[in-house]
Amino acid sequence: MDKILHLDSVDLYNQLYGLETLNPLISVIDLNKATRKMTYTHWNYGIYALYLKLEKVCDIKYGRQTYDYQEGTVVCFAPGQTTETTLNTDRTQLNVLGILFHPDLLRGTSLGKNIKKYTFFSYEVNEALHLSPEERCIIEDSLKIIQKELEHGIDKHSRTLLVNHIELLLNYCMRFYERQFITRSKINSDVLTRFENLLNRYFEESLAEQNGLPTVKYFADKLCFSPNYFGDMLKKETGKSPQEYIQEKLIELAKERIAGTEDTVSQIAYSLGFQYPQHLCRLFKKKVGCTPNEYRVQNSMHA
Repeated sequence: MDKILHLDSVDLYNQLYGLETLNPLISVIDLNKATRKMTYTHWNYGIYALYLKLEKVCDIKYGRQTYDYQEGTVVCFAPGQTTETTLNTDRTQLNVLGILFHPDLLRGTSLGKNIKKYTFFSYEVNEALHLSPEERCIIEDSLKIIQKELEHGIDKHSRTLLVNHIELLLNYCMRFYERQFITRSKINSDVLTRFENLLNRYFEESLAEQNGLPTVKYFADKLCFSPNYFGDMLKKETGKSPQEYIQEKLIELAKERIAGTEDTVSQIAYSLGFQYPQHLCRLFKKKVGCTPNEYRVQNSMHA
């Protein structure tokens, strides 16, 4: 069994690679300056990490999948994630830049409250951020500014400035990811088609009755995406979240069965995966404006 390294501090990472720690809660890393090499690491992250790989020097695995991580790409990790990194041992230089920061740095700040909006920290396979040369320069410049602030030494302004610079860096990443969603539109539309087919099959094959309501995670796993990446991609492509998509499908099927069969509302609810009929009634009233029974009466009058 591989030894899992619990990366709970910035200093531990720096010690393993022989890098200097200027601030115990944050570090800008340049692995070309590393005095030690780790050919294989199995990390369990207790800190946030963002890596910019300038060329293909290593492979990163998240779960059983290998990251879509070539030259000029960014990947991010959050506390609680586990990865495996294998270094290409024939390399003399490790052209990897990055930033590591501890959750404690963000405590009580607006970024600390909003860190969950940066959903790319939970992206998994085939989801790295591929940068244009101009975008790469912006990321590199952001890291240089943070490094300069660290070299300045700690004073009463340090924490505020460091957190602000991190937030700016993450906002740039959000912008670049949105650009990537647009440039990958053809791939995304293929994913949308596969999602719709899986959603239809879930109800056609009575999986809802067996397993309950379909979840976003179920479809993300089937499509080999993380739930966050899948949700962000779908939202960018269609304006709807996967949850909204699933709910629309549930209402569409409920309407068909209410108007086209004599099944009771309870039977319809259970066939769609609801644990309790009142949950269907509540969702139906919210989305359609009337109860399932009222909808049935209205449609029988028009028949």
